Amino acid sequence: MAVAGLDRAAAVRSALRRLVAERGFHGASMSAVAAEAGVATGTAYTHYGSKDELVLATYLESKAELGAAAVAAAGSTRDPEARFREIWLGIHRHLGANRDHALFLAQVDVSPYRERAHEAAMAREDPLLEQAVTPEIAALLLPLPLEVLYEIGLGPAVRLAATGEKLGAPELDTVALACWRAISRS
Repeated sequence: MAVAGLDRAAAVRSALRRLVAERGFHGASMSAVAAEAGVATGTAYTHYGSKDELVLATYLESKAELGAAAVAAAGSTRDPEARFREIWLGIHRHLGANRDHALFLAQVDVSPYRERAHEAAMAREDPLLEQAVTPEIAALLLPLPLEVLYEIGLGPAVRLAATGEKLGAPELDTVALACWRAISRS
């Protein structure tokens, strides 16, 4: 399958996500990614100088899409607990509909790419982080490192979506509430 010129970089990122979701990082060589994307290996290297560069670009794209989903889910809700719940459910919904993103993010979190990927994400404006630490929410959070707050508060949404397990709305509400209680003073 040939891929249009402007779509090749996106096709390569999407192929990496799919392969990592299916096989892990060891099963996602640049040649395998290129084949999955329907492009020549040289084309993949034209867009990304290395697998590390591709992983980082794919991670940042997934995090940006996740942030946009969180912003959309939060809407205009102002109550901190309700806002957190909407963000949490929005993350779970987005990743449930894009399971390869959830599996990819979960793989990055347990890989040698973790630190570099997180640093790169923190260096950019992150709408998810901005939503999660609005003054109303931040004032209620326990004094824990940001990474711990994320792991306890939002990490379960990512991992549940990655498992593919279908939970009902009441169960998801219960998990979101448990996450809120774990990171907040309320």
